[in-house]
Amino acid sequence: MKKKPFLIIFLLATIILGACQPKQSTPSEKQTLVVWDQFYRDEESKVIDQLNAEFEAKHPGVSIQREVKVLEDLSLTVKLALANEDGPDVAQVNQGRVDMGALVKDGLLLSLDDYAKQYKWNERFPGTLLARNSFSEDGKQFGTGHIYGVSPTAEVVGVYYNKSIFAQHGWAVPTSFDEFLDLLAKIYEVGIVPISFGSLDGWNAIHLFSAIQHLHVSREYIDDFVYSRNDVSFDTEFNLKALYQFYDWVKLDYFTPNFQGIGYDASNESFKKGEAALTITGSWLAPELLTGTDQTFGFFLLPGYEEQQALAIGGLGIPFSIRATTEKKDLAAEYIDWMVSERAAELWADAGMVPAMPLPKKYKLQNDTLFADTVEAWQHINANNLVGHYIDWATPTMYDRLVFWLQRLLSFVSTPEEFIIGISQEYEDWKPYQQ
Repeated sequence: MKKKPFLIIFLLATIILGACQPKQSTPSEKQTLVVWDQFYRDEESKVIDQLNAEFEAKHPGVSIQREVKVLEDLSLTVKLALANEDGPDVAQVNQGRVDMGALVKDGLLLSLDDYAKQYKWNERFPGTLLARNSFSEDGKQFGTGHIYGVSPTAEVVGVYYNKSIFAQHGWAVPTSFDEFLDLLAKIYEVGIVPISFGSLDGWNAIHLFSAIQHLHVSREYIDDFVYSRNDVSFDTEFNLKALYQFYDWVKLDYFTPNFQGIGYDASNESFKKGEAALTITGSWLAPELLTGTDQTFGFFLLPGYEEQQALAIGGLGIPFSIRATTEKKDLAAEYIDWMVSERAAELWADAGMVPAMPLPKKYKLQNDTLFADTVEAWQHINANNLVGHYIDWATPTMYDRLVFWLQRLLSFVSTPEEFIIGISQEYEDWKPYQQ
């Protein structure tokens, strides 16, 4: 009889404490997580479907409602969707000021700082990469502040080469930029187009110039330029040197004839047919070079000068973010963590795409393959803090200005000095908006 009061008190305490604990998902709870992504191509879509199915299997009662959009449609619709209470819980949001920065400014994205600590994303990804998905709370400062997205895939811009042509002429992969320049001259001398290139679409001209520029600039400079900090300028000796190098390749006829009227896809098709020895573009091209051709290809990073390790243009794929007002924040964060897990890395690698996160140690890359080349290139620049930037992120209108001035430069309408003046003015005009 004396034990009854104690028992009653114990039971009451248990009930009260239980009521104070966070509510946990149980197999009987039905939850739907709405996710928007832009992985619409066949192979990448299969990866997402597989990851979603495995996530659901690990979370009984949870269903993933997946909505797939092309990037342009996603960018146009995601802001309105995230402002709605029934909008996506998780959505891919493009990096940069125009997209992610604007959504942060409007308070539509959830800061992921606490989840980054919980899931140790800062150990999985270097701080320099997490900075690409980071903004100050007002959306003004890029590359600092809070984390608002985490990316599952990675990109690196480098040099694709035709192995058959190289073997036929006894050429080796160059180990310095001077050797690379010598190689271009040798290719031209035997009557082969050195670099397959078409500037009609504009953006790949930015990549080609930037690839040269990144051999000349420092880590600190390119970070400061893209993130608009420390009062840097585009008007520098090394940017002018890179422009003249690009300009010289045009004058030396190292590019596909009539390249100004050729689109990016057509240029790639020409390369696949063996009509050029090299092309300079991103790791996203690799899967396309594995089918529909009788040629074999390899990939290497544009080599730097012998006295320095060279930066390479690279970055992260479109990151996953969480709607600020979702009531499923914890589940959404767990989903994102699954999207950047070792299992996800394994599936992306199997599909021929470079994962942003490390591959499991047990994963064996098939040596001497094009995919192995791209993965090794990414791992090298990632491990050595050599991942550069897409410089058109520097201002909201920098992309358009770069395309304009590059077209003029490549057509001999403007000089490298005039290019420097035009881009410098664009950059200086933007600075007051950063205050």
